[in-house]
Amino acid sequence: MSETPKTLRELIVLGDAYLRGRAVPDARTVCELLAARLFNCGRLELYRYLDAVPQTRVVDALRRGLRRVADGEPVQYVLGRWEFRDLTLKVDRRALIPRPETEQLVDLVLASRQISQTPKPLVVDVGTGSGCIILSLARALRDGVFVGLDVSVEALALARENATLTGLAERVLFAESEGCGEFDPASVDVLVSNPPYIPSQTVDGLERHIRDHEPRLALDGGPDGLRVYRALLLDAVMVLKAGGGVFFEIGDDQGPALRTLLEEHGFSEVAIHRDYAGRDRFAVGVLND
Repeated sequence: MSETPKTLRELIVLGDAYLRGRAVPDARTVCELLAARLFNCGRLELYRYLDAVPQTRVVDALRRGLRRVADGEPVQYVLGRWEFRDLTLKVDRRALIPRPETEQLVDLVLASRQISQTPKPLVVDVGTGSGCIILSLARALRDGVFVGLDVSVEALALARENATLTGLAERVLFAESEGCGEFDPASVDVLVSNPPYIPSQTVDGLERHIRDHEPRLALDGGPDGLRVYRALLLDAVMVLKAGGGVFFEIGDDQGPALRTLLEEHGFSEVAIHRDYAGRDRFAVGVLND
């Protein structure tokens, strides 16, 4: 006896129940995102198709996606793309998934005087991953020199794919590097980074969709989570211009430590900014003359 064809509305209800049974957060939203991807529309446009009976191949694809999410894979990787600011980026296991908090980091850079008072700023993104930060800055700014660095060859390949996808391949240079010490002294206007900042002993306790799927290299910040910041600041004091700025995304308990590190390395106007959830999330500072 063949299965009775179901409308998309019914399939979403069933998928929601399946994912909730597997303790997947935001199960309904996940189902709608998967369905929207298969119908090649925005999630908010799904209402136009809710009473349609999808073709068998679409139903099968939806089921495969639901199984992957139920097994712990991030829905962003299942979709293969994700929105960041006004960019649609390719996402996969080669780099961290771009997150809304990091959009705020871009906003802080764009609002800085290092950008507004410099006709053609040199902006360097260390640990570029998917390229979301540096590509967003290149999209937003008419003039500038934009460089994305990463130690991961795989992440750099993804970033270059995203540069091509967004039409920014001619405006952003990507290169393999552990830091930014290879730039000329006092040449960089902005150093921005969302580095690994989770203490090593904490990584294994992360939620499985993060721990088992996103690259550990982009998560593990060493014993206290501050290893990469220390290395970056050693480079920053050499390559930043006087008055140049650093803009870091940080762990929500790292504000005091980052303030101390920045001040110890000769930065002034040090500020710890909160994310939309009210947690400490960003550290900024200006290199003294």
